Amino acid sequence: MSVTAAQGFEAAGVAVGLKSTGANDVAVVVNRGPKKVGAAVFTTNRAKANPILWSEQVIGDGLVEAIVLNSGGANCFTGSFGFQTTHQTAEKAAELLGIGAGDVLVCSTGLIGTGDEVFRGKVLDGVDQGIAALSTDGGEAASLAIMTTDSRPKRSVVTRGDWTIGGMAKGAGMLAPGLATMLVVVTTDADLDAAAADAALREATRVSFDRLDSDGCMSTNDQVTLLASGASGIRPDPVEFTSALTELCLDLAAQLQGDAEGASHDITIEVVGAANEDDAVTVGRSVARNNLFKAAIFGNDPNWGRVLAAIGTTDAAFDPYDVDVSFNGVRVCTAGGPDRPREEVDLTPRATHILIDLRVGDAAATILTNDLTHDYVHENSAYSS
Repeated sequence: MSVTAAQGFEAAGVAVGLKSTGANDVAVVVNRGPKKVGAAVFTTNRAKANPILWSEQVIGDGLVEAIVLNSGGANCFTGSFGFQTTHQTAEKAAELLGIGAGDVLVCSTGLIGTGDEVFRGKVLDGVDQGIAALSTDGGEAASLAIMTTDSRPKRSVVTRGDWTIGGMAKGAGMLAPGLATMLVVVTTDADLDAAAADAALREATRVSFDRLDSDGCMSTNDQVTLLASGASGIRPDPVEFTSALTELCLDLAAQLQGDAEGASHDITIEVVGAANEDDAVTVGRSVARNNLFKAAIFGNDPNWGRVLAAIGTTDAAFDPYDVDVSFNGVRVCTAGGPDRPREEVDLTPRATHILIDLRVGDAAATILTNDLTHDYVHENSAYSS
């Protein structure tokens, strides 16, 4: 049920012709309360889509009653027309729901640089149809409506006692961190205030979505949103809530990784023995973004030299001649030199685990990425923006 698993929420997903396939392309999620708390994190790309510019203003007071999302068009680099389209989308939803437009978030995903009166008309029609179709069972339809190049929807639910968190996500390409890395909507019936929701979301995102670095490309439309209805009547311990939210975000991040465009390997890069967490993240990300390493994994080649070459470009504290590297449980490099024979490593399974021990401290971090394949290049050569 994803975003309607928690009490107090209704959702819908409808098809209005934004996608040539005729699939669902507009989603609406509404918080019926009694609380109307919202928090969000956004792309740090300086090139921001119109819905991001709008939603950054809306989230300021921590009050959100609804969110409208469309696929089939990013509404980015579409000038004042595009911002007016976003504004009209929020106004339309507000009118139909009897709320203020300043309490409606808007998200879009799809092709950058396109948008006209036909696009605007379809989005507004989708708002009309979506609100008419709102249901406590509408979470699945909504999760289908936000898909673009995704091959499957991403949904997750976590329950703790009498309160629940539910979420949906989309993303298969342009997955690189900048606070958020895709479109995600998370709902909970826990009783939270705006400050608690914001703090929990930022911490959960920091160790989940922000560490999914599939292809090193940051989108213009990335947004992760948390809505809290308080309908359970339970105010959880902040640490317990953040832990549950992190569990859900990690699950969604793994689903996004598993559906990355053209990928044949899901690569988990675990960095241990770092001087601090920032160093561990920097080292892991340097490997995740190294095309030579990613191509080697595609070829089932445990080329640990490419790992050392990648981490050598960072400013992290370590001695390159005192680093261990393992591929799928086989240590092929120790103290910066050869260890077990490469032939002992089996990289044919999709799940690939790289362990890098810097041997200078106790800090650790994990980065999720994918290999670089012919299919990824082909798919992105045929898709504009």
